[in-house]
Amino acid sequence: MLIAHLQDRFPDYLTVSPPIGDLQAFYKESKRRFDTEEEFKKRAYQCVVLLQSKDPDFIKAWELICDVSRKEFQKIYNCLDVTLTERGESFYQDMMKDIVKEFEDKGFVQVDDGRKVVFVPGFSVPLTIMKSDGGYTYDTSDLAALRHRLLEEKGDILIYVVDSGQSVHLQTVFAAGQMIGWYDPKVTRITHAAFGVVLGEDKKKFKTRSGDSVRLIDLLEEGLKRAMDKLKDKERDKVLTPEELKAAQLSVAFGCIKYADLSHNRLNDYVFSFDKMLDDRGNTAAYLLYAFTRIRAIARLANIDEEMLRKAAREEVLVLDHEKEWKLGKCILRFPEILQKILDDLLLHTLCDYLYELATTFTEFYDNCYCVEKDRQSGQIVKVNTWRLLLCEATATIMAKGFDILGIKPVERM
Repeated sequence: MLIAHLQDRFPDYLTVSPPIGDLQAFYKESKRRFDTEEEFKKRAYQCVVLLQSKDPDFIKAWELICDVSRKEFQKIYNCLDVTLTERGESFYQDMMKDIVKEFEDKGFVQVDDGRKVVFVPGFSVPLTIMKSDGGYTYDTSDLAALRHRLLEEKGDILIYVVDSGQSVHLQTVFAAGQMIGWYDPKVTRITHAAFGVVLGEDKKKFKTRSGDSVRLIDLLEEGLKRAMDKLKDKERDKVLTPEELKAAQLSVAFGCIKYADLSHNRLNDYVFSFDKMLDDRGNTAAYLLYAFTRIRAIARLANIDEEMLRKAAREEVLVLDHEKEWKLGKCILRFPEILQKILDDLLLHTLCDYLYELATTFTEFYDNCYCVEKDRQSGQIVKVNTWRLLLCEATATIMAKGFDILGIKPVERM
C-alpha cells in the first residue's frame, strides 16, 4: 500500500530521495486510497508479492520508507530509554518458504480455494500460510518468528506484548508451534501479555480534538512541557542547578507517562489524564519520585555517606521497638514475594501498588520515629539513630530497584 502510493507520489524515487516529512500523513493518504480505489488496492497487493519476491525496485522503495520510520521511532526510543534488536517482518522473509515446506512435509497443510491453510486443534479459524497468489501472510511470518526464537535463539521464555485484539491469533500460532513439535509448554513458557485501550477523560478512545490518534512523540513532548511547568510552580528552578532541573524534568515527564500506563491492570482500559499523572499526591510516579528524593536526602543531611551506611549494615543490630518500625520492616520483606508475583502473571500494576504502599508506610514511620535528632535551639544534630537510617536506606534501595524494573529513572534532587 505504502509502496504503491510512493510510486504515484514520487515516481522518481529510485534516483531522488522522496521528501516524506510526515509518515503518518503519508500512511493516511495511502490508506484512504486503499479503501476507496479498487485499482490502487489491486496494485498494493501486487506490490506485496513483488516485495516478497525481492524485486530490487520494490526493495529500494521499502528501504526508503523504513528509514523514515526508523528515524521517527528512534526519537521515541531515546526519550523512553528503549533499546532493541530490530527484527522486522523482512528478517523472517527467507524463512517463510521453509515454514510452508515443514508444515507440508508433516501433513498439516490443506488447500482451500488455492490457499494453503493449517487447521489447529481447538481453533475454528485456520492459519493461512500461503495465499492463492503465492504470497505469504502475517500467519506465515508469525510462525517463522516463533520458530526462529525457539530453535535458533533458544528462547525459553517468550513474551508477546500485543493488544488483546490479537489474542486468538497468537494463541493459534502458539498452538501450531506446539503441534508441529517446536516446543514443550512444560519446558518453555510462551505468553501473550495482552493490554487494553487508553481512553481520554471523556471515556472514549484517546484521540486529538480533530479525531486523530494521539502520537506518542506528541504525548512525550507535552509531558515535558507540563513537567517543567509543575517544577517551576513549586519553584524548584530557584534551588536546582540547570542540569538538576533538566534531569528532574526528564525523570518526572517520562516516568509519569510510563507509570500512568503500568500502574493500571494492563488487561483493562484506562483513562489517561495529565493532571492526575503529574499530581504529587496519591499513587503516581510524581509522588513516588518526590518521596524517593526525600528519603535519599535524610542520610545526606545527617552527613552519613554510603560507606558509613554499609559499615553500619555489617555491624549494627536493628532495634525495631516502635510499631511503625515493625510495619515498615514487614513491608520491606514483602519485596521478593511481589517480584515473584509479577514474574508469574506479568501484571506490573502489582509492583506499582507495592511501591506506593512502601512509600506511604515509610511516611508513617518517618512521622513517628526520629531518624536524626536535632537540638531545638541550635539545630545541631545531637543523635543519629543508625538502625532507622538503615531502614531508610533499605526503603530507598527497594524503590530504586522497583523504578529500574518499571523503566523509571529517579534523581537524587528534585
